[in-house]
Amino acid sequence: MAALQLEVFETGDPRAEAAPVDAAAEEARLAAYEQGYGAGWEDAMATQAADQARLKADLGRNLQALGFTFHEARVHVLRAVEPLLVEVVTHLLPALAREALAPLVLEVLMPLAEEMAERPLTLVLNPAARPAVEALLGEATGLPLTLVEEPTLGEGQVHLRIDDSETRIDLDSAIADIAAALRGFFDPTELERRHG
Repeated sequence: MAALQLEVFETGDPRAEAAPVDAAAEEARLAAYEQGYGAGWEDAMATQAADQARLKADLGRNLQALGFTFHEARVHVLRAVEPLLVEVVTHLLPALAREALAPLVLEVLMPLAEEMAERPLTLVLNPAARPAVEALLGEATGLPLTLVEEPTLGEGQVHLRIDDSETRIDLDSAIADIAAALRGFFDPTELERRHG
């Protein structure tokens, strides 16, 4: 078997062919390299600064658009919910208050019953609220009660009097406060003030 012969591409000794380097030419070549490198670096830094400025501006615009979109969506949702909440406060809440008045009177009255002993208790209430309050109190207590009808009181108002002290239950005022807070919440100038 014959040995493999590879072609040789070298023409001579590379150390022998190296030309002597002129110091001035080498220095000029290094200075040109440094100048080119510095110019390239400055150009890269300027490009990076411009890219960062563009990204910041784009991000600012996107965040501002997102903020406006969120604000618009929130206002839209609040406007959509407003009629429901107004109906709840104006129709459902008063009906619930009428149903809750008698149990609330009983809840306030029971701690007072221990202190009262045999002193008479006077309940001042609207004539429309009397049947519900009277029925519940008649079942739950054996207290000496006097019911006094006062047409000027609202259906959600009851005054409990023992001697010189008086306790007031005023669901009508609570409902009015809730309605006023709801109106204030949905008032366009109030919304604008809170959310810009």
